[in-house]
Amino acid sequence: MSTAPLLDVRRLRAGHGASVVLEDLSFGMGVEAVGIVGRNGMGKTTLCDTLVGFLPVTDGEILLGGEDVSGRAPEKIAGAGIAYVPQGRRLFPSLTVDEHLAMLAGRTRGKRWTPEAVYDLFPRLAQRKRHGGAALSGGEQQMLAVGRALLLNGRLIVMDEPSEGLAPTIVDVLVDAVHRLVDEGVAVLVVEQNLRAAVRMAPRQLVMVSGRIEAEFTGDELLTRPDLQRRYLGVGADDGAHR
Repeated sequence: MSTAPLLDVRRLRAGHGASVVLEDLSFGMGVEAVGIVGRNGMGKTTLCDTLVGFLPVTDGEILLGGEDVSGRAPEKIAGAGIAYVPQGRRLFPSLTVDEHLAMLAGRTRGKRWTPEAVYDLFPRLAQRKRHGGAALSGGEQQMLAVGRALLLNGRLIVMDEPSEGLAPTIVDVLVDAVHRLVDEGVAVLVVEQNLRAAVRMAPRQLVMVSGRIEAEFTGDELLTRPDLQRRYLGVGADDGAHR
């Protein structure tokens, strides 16, 4: 990781209306994969929505490459370099795979990520390019959601629960994709309930407790220490690896 963080979140405060969810939240990351784990209700999705501009920042800063992007509209944050793969995928049921990617294809000429590059990363999508979003399996939908985000050619991709409801073979595909992105210079922030999937995607894990980053561990530490799983995730050794 470089000395200056690509993403530097400083004393962030945000929430829903008068309800404060994130309070004094800080962390930094470079061109790497970083996981954020924690019990339900700790503010993980709120953090994602705040980073990409869907929720307003009431205090603190979000610096991307040293530039403060907090308070900008979502499209301005996307233009600055943060792409989002939301929980639930949010695809258009009636649009085909090709049509989803075509919506952003005009901005990709001469850039690393084009629809053709997405099909190279996810060959299954190339086989299903004429199928509508509603006709895709959950795994195919998630590949398409990732591919759509890649077409923004950002510096950081935020993924909220990317492995949710997916078969192990599809999780393998996503893990390989995350590693490839980092190797190519794209940072990935992964919010996950599935601890084993989170650790496979990101060796560095941040734990959220009550709207703050409470602790940081390596993935191996979290997987091999039941006491940490019980303390921070509320699960035992046997089921903690599957959250």
